[in-house]
Amino acid sequence: MNYKSLLIDKSITIKDTIKALDKGAKKVVIVTEDDKLLGVVTDGDIRRWILKNGDLQENVSKVMNYNPVYLDYTYKDNAKQVMIDKSIECLPLVDDKKRVVDVVFLNDGLNTNNFEKIDIPVVIMAGGQGTRLYPYTKIFPKPLIPIEDIPIVERIINRFNDYGCKSFYLTVNYKKNMIKAYFNEIDKDYDVFYIEEEKPLGTGGSLNLLKDKLNETFFVSNCDILIDANYSDIIKYHKEHNNKITVITSLKNYTIPYGVINLSENGDISSTKEKPEYNFLVNTGMYILEPDVLEDIPENEFYHITYLIDKYIEEGKKVGTYPITENCWLDMGEFKEMERMIEKIGFK
Repeated sequence: MNYKSLLIDKSITIKDTIKALDKGAKKVVIVTEDDKLLGVVTDGDIRRWILKNGDLQENVSKVMNYNPVYLDYTYKDNAKQVMIDKSIECLPLVDDKKRVVDVVFLNDGLNTNNFEKIDIPVVIMAGGQGTRLYPYTKIFPKPLIPIEDIPIVERIINRFNDYGCKSFYLTVNYKKNMIKAYFNEIDKDYDVFYIEEEKPLGTGGSLNLLKDKLNETFFVSNCDILIDANYSDIIKYHKEHNNKITVITSLKNYTIPYGVINLSENGDISSTKEKPEYNFLVNTGMYILEPDVLEDIPENEFYHITYLIDKYIEEGKKVGTYPITENCWLDMGEFKEMERMIEKIGFK
């Protein structure tokens, strides 16, 4: 890719920096002034700012690393070794006036994955009818709807498998035999187990069926999402914060396509704002749970995982979040979002 798409000016806001991160899709941007290197911002820097409840309208200087590792362009052949030695994945190359002339990445041209492997169970909620995707789901269960040429549930599994996960539990109900038949036919280097719901139990109720099967930290994922994040880092974050549950959230930006009117107490217009933008942290449908939470889920009862989250919050138990940017979350729950997922995956 053109390295210039990763360069941002020192004058922009954190909110616009997030947009640049999503557009560049490299999880890093380079802060410059007249092309001179000032610092870098990673998705991790943004995550820490969000967790501090920081104002997204602040200047990028609030989150950038002022002392990034960089390399003189004439020594570019040493770039890979520098990144390995410094445990970094991105390295700006500069000229003798410290102007950025290129950006290299450790994983460019490599066939190996540069992250720590994990092997923990993954539960995928695959039992719903997918009514928002009718008429497709009249024929296929939602987990088997193909994105390009691979069913969405297999894409989810493949991503976890890339990080070393080998045990997958699919909660199934609607058209469950089609799901079983598919995984019986394909070649795979992981195990798939089925948790059969006799009736729909919601995103939490079906987990009760696993309480005698899981005795370690585990992932839960909806069957219609893809999360582009470092799963090893998510687990590390969950453990370091001693969370009972960690919710993977996405920063979602909404623009009101009209001028908004604010009124005074007596009903007069006090101010107007043209097409205001609002930012929210929203639930992506991926979680990390500790095994003992399964004891707190009612048996044979429709129960969403969010009910348990609210219960823990009321009781003062540790519920955390791992925020990602909007472009790192793909949701095919509706036709418009499914088209966006197909477009992005097809582009890759």
